[in-house]
Amino acid sequence: MFGNNFKSARLTVTTAGHPVEINFKHGGSGPPLLLLHGYPQTHCIWHRVAPALADRFHLICPDLRGYGDSAKPEGASDHANYAKRAMAADLVAVMKALGYSRFDVAGHDRGARVTHRLALDYPEQVRRACVMDIAPTLHMFEHTDQAFASGYYHWFFLIQPDGLPERLIGNDPGYYLTEKLRRWSAPGAEFSDAAIAEYLRCFSRPEAIHASCEDYRAAATIDLQHDRADRSRQLDCPLLVLWGARGFVARSYDLLSVWRDYARHVEGYALDCGHFLPEEAPEAVIRALRDFFSRD
Repeated sequence: MFGNNFKSARLTVTTAGHPVEINFKHGGSGPPLLLLHGYPQTHCIWHRVAPALADRFHLICPDLRGYGDSAKPEGASDHANYAKRAMAADLVAVMKALGYSRFDVAGHDRGARVTHRLALDYPEQVRRACVMDIAPTLHMFEHTDQAFASGYYHWFFLIQPDGLPERLIGNDPGYYLTEKLRRWSAPGAEFSDAAIAEYLRCFSRPEAIHASCEDYRAAATIDLQHDRADRSRQLDCPLLVLWGARGFVARSYDLLSVWRDYARHVEGYALDCGHFLPEEAPEAVIRALRDFFSRD
């Protein structure tokens, strides 16, 4: 899907003393740009974006731990091995192994939450950052109401203990995944058959379903602890905020105002799409990323 200029690779990195294998695709030439996917997808979400940026950047598109073909460790009792801090550490190690001590990063959905944590924990490494279609995790939990609980019901479903969501999703993962794509995208959105096949191949594994639930369990527990501890800190790097004009986030938050409470240098705007910006509005995403990450 990415073309011949991109190569597949795997690296084993050590995070908090534990080895984790990260699968990724990379290609292009120029300064490094890390692209992070969201739930319930893989690095393939960038297949319409990354090739168009390859003449200007070296694109690194990993599967987050727990997703795609990356490692899916059993969740720890405190969910710490699926904390965004752990995922961020994985990616810093990958970039270091590729020879990069400083880089740009853009993330969508869960990948945007990892991007937020990356920029907080590694300010010397992250030059510029872009988050797509999210408000900060802490803000969303602290402003929960019926509309949020209805639109983001999965946040409260996936965190249930004792394997409940794993069993229910595992009964028909194909239905669950494709229904998520339909519900979160704008009417008429078209997804690549090849990309959907990859999402289904990866997400249908029991260990992938468990890992993705652990991602959300971490978000509701240890991630909130980290976010509260860092609440007085603002991101120092320039931050681009993009969102889908026809999605839940656009209807629910004044995103630029919210993010300006979490970061010092914020700009951004809505794109004419639903939640899945890189697939629903790839040309607009390409223009936005090319402009933002080409600045000194």
